[in-house]
Amino acid sequence: MDRDYFVDDMRVIDEINEVVKQIPLMRRVKFYKIRKNPLEELQEAEFKIKYRFSRGTTVFPIDMMKNDLAGDSRGGFIPPHPNVLTAIRTWARGEIQDDAGDLSGMSQPTISLVCKQVALALVAQRAKWIKMPQSDVERNHVIAGFYSVCGFRLLIAYIFESRKQIHYNLLNLLFHINKAMSTLFQVVSNANLEIVDIVAHWRGTTHDSRIFDESRIKQRFEQSEFKGRLLGDFGYVCTPYLFTPNTQKKEMYNRSHIKIRNTVERCFGVWKQRFRCLQLELNTKLVNTKVYIVALAILHNIAMYKQDAVEDNGNVPVTELVNNSLRGNSVRAAFINENF
Repeated sequence: MDRDYFVDDMRVIDEINEVVKQIPLMRRVKFYKIRKNPLEELQEAEFKIKYRFSRGTTVFPIDMMKNDLAGDSRGGFIPPHPNVLTAIRTWARGEIQDDAGDLSGMSQPTISLVCKQVALALVAQRAKWIKMPQSDVERNHVIAGFYSVCGFRLLIAYIFESRKQIHYNLLNLLFHINKAMSTLFQVVSNANLEIVDIVAHWRGTTHDSRIFDESRIKQRFEQSEFKGRLLGDFGYVCTPYLFTPNTQKKEMYNRSHIKIRNTVERCFGVWKQRFRCLQLELNTKLVNTKVYIVALAILHNIAMYKQDAVEDNGNVPVTELVNNSLRGNSVRAAFINENF
């Protein structure tokens, strides 16, 4: 009797399997969001508001990176120009990636991947777009730019820092409870508001002078690679090649120093106005944040090269920390006596 029941059950199972085999598999249909082309659909004024670049300037980095962003055309491949436009808009407006995905016809993970890919493609061009003056013609042009501002001779760059807050979730806080939730980046700029050197891999608790002491730009100045001087604030040690404000009531020198500082620090104002994400907390990993900062510096220099203007918000307050070397003080005093 039990054997008969077992045989019947097996027969029912076989019949069910036959029915299942005859039912076609209902696969989920993959849905691709509609992606628009802002270069064709938006007017110039509206495009500039949304992307903080003119259309002509935006086409330039697209053409520059199209080979680096080329991929397999099979599946859901995204061409280079939507990638670059999406990344620029996300950075320029400081948009949340999920919202940027809805506007660009992409998912949030795709937006994150696209921003990283575009940033890495830009950083690969760093040597071309972030560099100190190399020829005598370039050096003389930079020196003339600073001299026209305040009459300061043989000045080729101004050095300063900024801090970028980074958002940490609860899991990251458990492992970073005693560490800074920000990254500090050192920027060297010229009178044309171009970024000629950048260091963006230090945590926010690091002092300005340590970042400079361990930077490549200091080594190059100490090796007399450049025929000119740096200018910085009280956060740095006064050296023969890096001049800081003077505390001995040298009014003409300090007034020139302030003029240069106000002019050059407009670089930060223009940079932050173009990329609103620099004014907000970045909801990205620290390793990605460092890459994004350098990529944004390259885009800023491209905009300066294309003379694509954007408004800035003014000046940055002066810090007060005196820590100078005797040799640097003597060289600075001789320079002041000769020129001021």
